[in-house]
Amino acid sequence: MSFSKQLVVLVGGKGTRLGEATKNTPKPLMPITDTDVFLDYFLRAAARQGFDDILMLAGHLGEQVQARYDNRRFGEARISVLIEPEPMGTGGAFRFASERLAPTFVAANGDTLFDTNIRALDHVLQSDNSLLAALALRHVDNAGRYGSVDFDGKRIAQFREKDPTSEAQPGHINGGIYALRRDAILQLDDGPSSIEADLFPRLAAEGRLGGLTSTGYFLDIGLPETLATARKDLPAQKRAALFLDRDGVINIDTNYLHKVEDLVWVDGVTETIRAANDRGLAVIVVTNQAGIARGYYSEGDMIRLHHHLQDTLNSQGAFIDGFYFCPYHEAAEIERYRIANHPDRKPNPGMILKAALDHNIDLSGSLLIGDNLSDVEAATRAGVRGHLFTGGNLMSFVEDQTEILL
Repeated sequence: MSFSKQLVVLVGGKGTRLGEATKNTPKPLMPITDTDVFLDYFLRAAARQGFDDILMLAGHLGEQVQARYDNRRFGEARISVLIEPEPMGTGGAFRFASERLAPTFVAANGDTLFDTNIRALDHVLQSDNSLLAALALRHVDNAGRYGSVDFDGKRIAQFREKDPTSEAQPGHINGGIYALRRDAILQLDDGPSSIEADLFPRLAAEGRLGGLTSTGYFLDIGLPETLATARKDLPAQKRAALFLDRDGVINIDTNYLHKVEDLVWVDGVTETIRAANDRGLAVIVVTNQAGIARGYYSEGDMIRLHHHLQDTLNSQGAFIDGFYFCPYHEAAEIERYRIANHPDRKPNPGMILKAALDHNIDLSGSLLIGDNLSDVEAATRAGVRGHLFTGGNLMSFVEDQTEILL
């Protein structure tokens, strides 16, 4: 099954509800700390899910967006910025960029942060050819403030307008993230239009609009009070992680695996990673790679294998946030790798600690699954709960450990 590698970010709105704050600054570039703007947080959250092409569609003060992001990289994703010649609305912006759009892609509003499994949303679209789009939905207690969505668990039937009289009523709202086929965008006329008003209701009426709901952190910075919330919450935000050894946990250990054709997945691993993604846990691989030190294969061979792992998971609605490896060994055949007791080599905790810094991980709430006592020892030294996996179905193993909450 295919999956989307392109992420399109809408950053063209004027943000009038923020008043003077957006007079000289685009809303997604609202400063959160001395160094980071709101859009930085969005990009970090999205890029880790396996995109390699991020296209920004800018409008109001678009030159500022272009200066900050054009040709920049977030993770493995390269960013490019297009500036619309005049205000065209969300639909018009997509039509303007239609020649740059992939056959399927994920799109998002750059002024909204929704901590959700984007890969799972894309999987909804990819697994049903009758759908032209799928929306990430968030269940909230006051749907009337946003405008609600009638959703039957698979398809969106209709949209309801904002209704201040029903603000206290719970319901599903549009989370501002969409999986789309380019063919859907081509249904829009040239010129100004709105995907929310002109495209999505039409697709819903045709039964061609899917949805996926989740309960992850959601924040729209369209109001002064929500911008203040972003400045309070985002810099302090941490997440728990599921750390996984690779050989023996993700794949069957065949002694120095490095060829894609020799890969055999452990039963239940995709379901386990998908469950962790859906719960908002970071999924981090930490693997000793003595085969590199011994000259059996290169770092490039290992990286190609890891790309294959990620691509396969992406096609199933799952993803790994980061791969960490240690190629050092005291008996290395290659001199540059000949280091005894390297801090990254398990049972030392170096890889876990590096990942914690890179991904803002709360180690006290995290856990590690490995198939060797050195894995469990590394977890203990890092302040993480360690669990020894001895084979079988990984998802069943996780479910049997009552303290592992996936």
